[in-house]
Order: sequence, then C-alpha cells, then structure tokens
Amino acid sequence: MLDIVLYQPEIPPNTGNIIRLCANTGFGLHLIQPLGFELDDKRARRAGLDYHEMARVEVYATLQDYVETRTPPRIFTITTKGHRLYHHVLFEPGDALLFGPETRGLPQEVLDSVPSDRQVRIPMRPESRSMNLSNAVAVLVYESWRQLQFLGSK
Repeated sequence: MLDIVLYQPEIPPNTGNIIRLCANTGFGLHLIQPLGFELDDKRARRAGLDYHEMARVEVYATLQDYVETRTPPRIFTITTKGHRLYHHVLFEPGDALLFGPETRGLPQEVLDSVPSDRQVRIPMRPESRSMNLSNAVAVLVYESWRQLQFLGSK
C-alpha cells in the first residue's frame, strides 16, 4: 500500500479521521513532529473511534527521519501550489503522499525538495483557499487505492 505522511499536523480530529481511514484501507500513517496535539488527545481518539489499534501509525522527529526509515520510492506532495492534478498520477505501491499542516501547508523548502511533476493538487474553485486535511487525504487515498484495484479490500 501507500504511506500517508502528515507533516506537523495541528488539528486532532483531522488526524483521528485519517487514522480511521488508514485502518479501513490498509494505508500506513506517518506523522512528522512537532504535532499540534498529543496522540492520546481525546479529540483525536474520538474521531478515530476504536480504529487506533487497527491502524499502523508511526511518529518521526523529522521528515528526513521518515525518508531514511521508510525509503519510499517516490514522494508526492499534495499542495494547492501543484500544477499536476492528482488523477493524472499513476500511483504505485510504496509511494508516499505528503500533506502539510492545516493552517499553512508544506513549507517551501519541502516543496523544493520534490520534483515538480510530483507536486500534485486537487482541483477547486478559484476563490477557494484549501480543503479540509482529512477530506484531501481521503480523495488521494481512494484514487490511489482505486488504481491499485482496491488491493486487500473485501
């Protein structure tokens, strides 16, 4: 499956929703510190319900620690600044989908470290700023999983 990587997530219910999504799809969740909350925050646990034990969640001190530990073959940043639409990407097992913090997105130095053809976006109306993080993750998870023929589903 693919890795979902949240760079410095800030809002506990978003991460809880993503934990539940990962438990239901088999994707791994990787959190890059600092987190804007404690993982045992009741708001994160409430959103994730009882799925915390069913999801693979790992925490890393830095993005570089994640890269060195997991060695993903390709990293895609999901950003409003991307020029490539997410549904034009052919995802492969082992790819990493990197999302930024809710209030500010990925820092420029992280975007600059990823080739421009791997900086993808979700189309929105021109006057829209951004999507909710857990919704954006769901869009990418289900598109990539669809491309993998919903591997491991029932």
